[in-house]
Amino acid sequence: MIKVYSGEKIEDLKDLTVVDFYADWCMPCKRMGQVLEQIEDLNVLKINVDENEEIAKEYKVMSIPYMLIVKDGEIKEEILGFMPKDDFEEKIKSYK
Repeated sequence: MIKVYSGEKIEDLKDLTVVDFYADWCMPCKRMGQVLEQIEDLNVLKINVDENEEIAKEYKVMSIPYMLIVKDGEIKEEILGFMPKDDFEEKIKSYK
């Protein structure tokens, strides 16, 4: 399920969730967004860095696409840049 950020606290996310920091003008972000859409049973919280500068600063987002794998409110892993679907699915499996 893909959800657009509306003020949620990342530390309150209980289910395995990918937090996707992106921008509409970013081509690698668009490609990564397509990958995330193709993965079944994946919770994704999309945060537009241009519209949500404060949270991007809070998590020290310096480059995009930037993703956090969060489970039980804890950041398990940070991913910077585009990743092919198969590689991303393998990474997610280790947290399920």
